[in-house]
Amino acid sequence: MIVRIMGEGQLRLDDSHFVELNKLDDELLAEVESGDEAAFRRTLYALLEAVRRLGSPLPDDALEPSELILPAPDADLEEVRQMLGDDGLIPG
Repeated sequence: MIVRIMGEGQLRLDDSHFVELNKLDDELLAEVESGDEAAFRRTLYALLEAVRRLGSPLPDDALEPSELILPAPDADLEEVRQMLGDDGLIPG
């Protein structure tokens, strides 16, 4: 799967990593719903760091369609709230 982190670029991620990422996504969804800014910030950074650690960056000139788009690291709670669907950022 191709994942884009807004403002950073694309990474190729193996589907086997989605269990770990979904756990972080569930935490992020709960924190957005509760409005807990500090917990939201920690979990967003953890989610993005996990994608960077587990994924393989695509070259900057690659034009692959992104199957998943994640917010930029500096996105605020309201921006992420608008991006979230009923199931979070990562389809389960």
